[in-house]
Amino acid sequence: MSIKSPKKLIEVALPLDDINVAAAREKSIRHGHPSTLHLWWARRPLAAARAVLFAQMVNDPGGERGYFAGKTKAQADAEREKLFQIIRDLVKWENTNNEEVLERARAEIRKSWRETCELNKGKPGFDPDKLPAFHDPFAGGGAIPLEAQRLGLESYASDLNPVAVLINKAMIEIPPKFAGRKPVGPMLPGDKQGKMHEDWSGARGLAEDVRRYGHWMREEAEKRIGHLYPKVKVTAEMAVDRPDLQPYVGEELTVIAWLWARTVRSPNPQLNGSEIPLIKSFWLYKKKGGGVYVDPVVSPLGNSYEFHVRVGGEPRMESTVNRKGVTCVLSESPVPLSYVRTEAKAGRIGRRMLAVVAEGKKGRVYLSPTDAQESAAHTKQAIETPNSITIDHWAGCTNCVVYGFDDFNKLFDPRPMTALSTFSLLLKSINENVLADGGDREYAKALKTYLAFAIDKAADYWSNMCSWHNTKQQIRQTFGRQAIPMAWDYVEVNPFSSSTGNWMAWIDWINKSFVSMPASSAGIVLQEDAQAISDAVATDNVVSTDPPYYDNVPYSNLSDLFYTWLRFNLKEEYPTLFSTMSVPKAPELVANQFRHGGKDKAFEFFMNGMENAFKGMAERANPTYPLTIYYAFKQADIKDGDVASAGWSTFLDSIIRSGLIINGTWPMRTEMATRMMASGNNALASSIVIVARVRDKDAETISRRDFQRKLRDEMPEALETMIGGSSGQSPIAPVDLAQAAIGPGMAIFSRFADVVEADGSPMSVHDALILINREITDFLTPDAGNFDNDTLFCNSWFEQFGWSHGDFGQADVLARGKGTSVAGVADAGVIDSGSGKVRLLRWAEYPGDWDPKTDTRTPIWEAAHHLIRALNQQGESEAGALLARMPEKGEAIRQLAYHLYTLCERKKWADDARAYNELITAWHAIVAASHEAGHRGEQGALEL
Repeated sequence: MSIKSPKKLIEVALPLDDINVAAAREKSIRHGHPSTLHLWWARRPLAAARAVLFAQMVNDPGGERGYFAGKTKAQADAEREKLFQIIRDLVKWENTNNEEVLERARAEIRKSWRETCELNKGKPGFDPDKLPAFHDPFAGGGAIPLEAQRLGLESYASDLNPVAVLINKAMIEIPPKFAGRKPVGPMLPGDKQGKMHEDWSGARGLAEDVRRYGHWMREEAEKRIGHLYPKVKVTAEMAVDRPDLQPYVGEELTVIAWLWARTVRSPNPQLNGSEIPLIKSFWLYKKKGGGVYVDPVVSPLGNSYEFHVRVGGEPRMESTVNRKGVTCVLSESPVPLSYVRTEAKAGRIGRRMLAVVAEGKKGRVYLSPTDAQESAAHTKQAIETPNSITIDHWAGCTNCVVYGFDDFNKLFDPRPMTALSTFSLLLKSINENVLADGGDREYAKALKTYLAFAIDKAADYWSNMCSWHNTKQQIRQTFGRQAIPMAWDYVEVNPFSSSTGNWMAWIDWINKSFVSMPASSAGIVLQEDAQAISDAVATDNVVSTDPPYYDNVPYSNLSDLFYTWLRFNLKEEYPTLFSTMSVPKAPELVANQFRHGGKDKAFEFFMNGMENAFKGMAERANPTYPLTIYYAFKQADIKDGDVASAGWSTFLDSIIRSGLIINGTWPMRTEMATRMMASGNNALASSIVIVARVRDKDAETISRRDFQRKLRDEMPEALETMIGGSSGQSPIAPVDLAQAAIGPGMAIFSRFADVVEADGSPMSVHDALILINREITDFLTPDAGNFDNDTLFCNSWFEQFGWSHGDFGQADVLARGKGTSVAGVADAGVIDSGSGKVRLLRWAEYPGDWDPKTDTRTPIWEAAHHLIRALNQQGESEAGALLARMPEKGEAIRQLAYHLYTLCERKKWADDARAYNELITAWHAIVAASHEAGHRGEQGALEL
């Protein structure tokens, strides 16, 4: 049965710059962001996920031929702009829970679904009153399923990794079950005097109970183990030569953190086995002109040392350990890292306190270590600990293993392990507490889940792989990056302080994360292998997913740290989820050369697995919606401003082999902080959203020549829509166009069963990409458009000389070839000609009082650079006013800017590329300002 499926907005155009700006801004949002619920690696920004899902589900106003007959291009452009405006509002962080904005988006999704149902009237599965469900088979950190739920869909999330499954349950499955429920826990003493809100809508009540029971756990833990975390008394002796300590003499200060150095016994026989410290940096607080540092004071005999904290000046040595080896503080002789590794693996690695960090009246107070502080840290207490899990080593990602830290329990010193176990023991009491307070077992299970997440956060910040950030004066957690590197000097925090790394900080993070959870439509989360999704997941779903990219993140290796504690704390509540000793690894879809016996076998495993997963998605996806698949780049993929790795083309190939057509490739730059985009690697997308549909089973085979002809026939219209057409809608920025334009090119290539080369072999994706990129370049070349002769001359001269001088003779020959003259181009005001030399004028040299209405010779080159001048010197309003006086030149100016950006990128002229990119990214605002200026001009004329 033939299904009619209108093209979706995401298959045609997007306000990409607006999405990218919002996604980048979101990186700085912490409080209230669901990512603070529990750590997961390489999450997609909510803004990007929300925009992609919306554009994936709404019909493009242009439609397909015959679906929306009678609509003009201008009407379609105007309607598309309305959808763009919804996206612009939708991606703003402050609108995350704005029901007015969300309902506008939901209404458009429902409207598009009803239109699709009308086109397929009478066919099974097309109920206009029931939207299809959503499914993400690689749910990971849960950003995409959460946004599907926010947009009103029943959301299915599945993942092989139990930690990811539980994170998704906590985000989309648990909150709706308890929406609107009042908290049951006893109010905290401080709350009785303050104002407590009575609005328990959404998951607010659940969040409040997390706070209340989390506070109870903190108070009980301090009663049991608070003595292990003594305050530090500042004595007069400590304040000698330390004026900064004088105000604290006689006071007991709460310790924030203890800094430790690892030690090994010196191989020097003259030192009789003295321990030498392994220190990455002696700085405690580094600032311009000096700061606070640790000074190793060697004894007169030269066989021992003490650590003293100094204020002012600089340390005598920056560190004792680097990639080359270790320097002994006693003898200053070198010690090879191979010796350190041998000692560490044999269990002969020790530790010694470097410094104590305390809470002061106006910030951090740094103190030298004392015997009392050090002995408290070594105090042991009888505790129950989790089963030890061996760290599955991935070279470069878990380098702690090569220094003997080869199981997760070894990552915790005795005192932090005691603290984690104590909080875990208290967690077991939550059931009886909740029942006594009027809750039920399901509610207690939910609360235990979130409180177990707080223990996971503590594990991330309380391990002996955490380091001290000596400029921000705070802790770097274990997973400061997607790895467990070796930490030489490390930090131990105080769970009961009110500063960095304390227990209530994690409760606060979790409590606030509920704000951005919709707790509305149902969420269903399952542990499933993406290659073999069971019938427990609904079919005919909208599919959007962020698969693991190749070898970027060793998810299962790293998440075992959390699994250790989650299994210890929640095995009774989730017996099936935590039935294995560690996170499943063999079927995990990552290219782990250490697991699969080499790079080639890992590559084969990954690509075959991805193809199987994509086939499953294609079979189960709703046929009226495209699938969206995120592809994450790693820096090694990017060289000289282009995607150089075979990974990209191979990933596309696996999608095509699974029976899908690629209809779009939208670059998402989630790391950029502003619209001002630099040229080169940092300007490239950090991920690309691939839009795909199921290929017709009867797809034909065509020749290379026919493929090239179809590219020439079909690509220009798609590119014209992307760069904005004549509608004034947001264009794709030049920095993104090369990647976005691959979409319509691959749509042509992948809709055929095969494209056959002259020798009869099938064309590869790599070769198809070459032809597609050539078509993009041809489209943006001025010679392909209706540009004036002066502009053609300027373009060719710029390509050869840039802004430098060239010989008049060469200019004369070039001008004649382009049908103009050097004198004529000089009269136009775009070159400087004299003394046998010719030079293009930079935009900053153009006169500020220029008026296109009075200029008798205005090449597009001149008009474009005057717009750049106005934009940079006066802003979008003045640039718009200038465009209003030459509206007929707008399209040509825009196309020239795209071309010149591409040219500057190729030449590596970063500053010039930025100027052209900024003109395009501001184009929408410039056009809007030009319309406003034109309207004011018309009103003025009427008044006269």
